[in-house]
Amino acid sequence: MKIGLIRCRQTEDMCPGTMDFKIIREKKCAFEGVEEDIEIIGVVSCGGCPGKRAVTRAQEIVRRGGDTIVLASCITKGNPIGFPCPQAKQIKEAIEKKLGDKVKIIDFTH
Repeated sequence: MKIGLIRCRQTEDMCPGTMDFKIIREKKCAFEGVEEDIEIIGVVSCGGCPGKRAVTRAQEIVRRGGDTIVLASCITKGNPIGFPCPQAKQIKEAIEKKLGDKVKIIDFTH
């Protein structure tokens, strides 16, 4: 599995992503049951509110060999501040629409 992690730009100054990397490495939470090796091929932000750049960034991850897009928990669950992105559903749907069956999308990390 070659993943590209998309995170919330608004939480970059308070979260370096260490928990995301740990969860992926240890195959816990959203990665529980993944049997294959996991390679992180890129980490990008959504581009800032309202997240429109997430689609083109997901496309670039796939272009560079990614087969899975992971929306970090800062987007979908609001970790670490408890404020999920109000555009999370729309971002996911736009990525699905643009990339179709080319890619798997995972909704969260931890």
